[in-house]
Amino acid sequence: MLNKTRRMFLIAAAALPLMASQSWAQGLISIIVTDPANPYWFTEGEVAKATAEGLGYQASVAAHKGDTNTESTLIDTAITNKSVAIILDPANADGSVGAVKKAVDAGIPVLLVNAEINQEGLAKAQLVSNNAQGAALGAQQWVEMVGDKGKYVELFGNPADNNAATRSNGYETVLTQYPDLEKVAQEVANWDRTQGFQKMQSMLQANPDIVGVISGNDEMALGAIAALKEAGKLDQVKVGGFDGSPDAVAAIKAGEMQYTVLQPVAVFSAEAVRQADNFIKNGSTGAATEKQLFDCILITKDNIDKYTAPFTLSE
Repeated sequence: MLNKTRRMFLIAAAALPLMASQSWAQGLISIIVTDPANPYWFTEGEVAKATAEGLGYQASVAAHKGDTNTESTLIDTAITNKSVAIILDPANADGSVGAVKKAVDAGIPVLLVNAEINQEGLAKAQLVSNNAQGAALGAQQWVEMVGDKGKYVELFGNPADNNAATRSNGYETVLTQYPDLEKVAQEVANWDRTQGFQKMQSMLQANPDIVGVISGNDEMALGAIAALKEAGKLDQVKVGGFDGSPDAVAAIKAGEMQYTVLQPVAVFSAEAVRQADNFIKNGSTGAATEKQLFDCILITKDNIDKYTAPFTLSE
C-alpha cells in the first residue's frame, strides 16, 4: 500500500520547485503528522517537507500516532531544535491545545493541518478539508449508488478528531431525508483498516441483510470491503469512502468501492508551509482568517482517470 503511494508521491514531488542551493539558511520547519503508515498522513508529511525544502528550509517529519504525550514530546523536541515553525496535524481537538500553547509560548508559530483544536487564537492558521461539504457530496453519491431504501451501517472515525463527527453528521443530514433508509448499526473504527475489517465482521453478523456501508474514511472502508469479500457479500453491499487515497482509487477501478471523497491534503499541506514562510518573513500568514476550509472533490469511475498523484485530481 505505502510503497505504491511513495512511488506516486516521488513522481509528483519531482515537479515541485527546488532551491538551487540547499543550504537550509532559513532554519528548521518541524512537521508532525499522525501516522505515515496511512497514505493520507504520509502524503501530508511528504508534501509539507518537499515544500519547505523547496523554499530553502530544513524540514523534519515525525508522527505522534494519535497520542498526546508523544505529541507533547515532539513539540519539546521542535522547541529544543529551535524550529522556526511547526506544521502540526493535532492528535486531539482538546488534548492538543496545551502542546500548541507550549510552542507558541516558546515563540514558534504553529500552523495546523487536517484537524482542528477547540481553541482559536493560538495557531497562526488551521487549514482543513471542508468536511461538511465533503460529507454531503459523499452521502448524495452514496444514495445514488445504493438506492433510497434498505438497511445500512456506518463506520465512524476517531471520536477525538472533530472531523469524525462532522462527517457523520453530514451523512446523517442527507440520509435521514430518505425514510426508507435505515441505519441499523454504527461502529467506531478509529480511521483504521484492521478495525474497519473487524467492526464490519461484527456488524455483518448481526445485520446480514444490509445493502450499504458508509465510512468516515477510506482505510475503514477498505477494511469493510475485505470483510465483505471474505463473507461473499461484496456483490450485495455497496461501500463508500472518504479521503481519496491511492488504494481507494484502485478499489473504485476494480469495482469494489463505489466512490471516495478526495480531501485536498496535498494542496493544504503545501499551503500551510507557504503561509508559515510568509509569517516568518512578514509577520502574517497572508490569509484572511485563522480557520481555512478547502473543498473536497468526489471521485467516481467517471473521473478516476484524472487522478494523477496521491490525493490529487487534475483539471
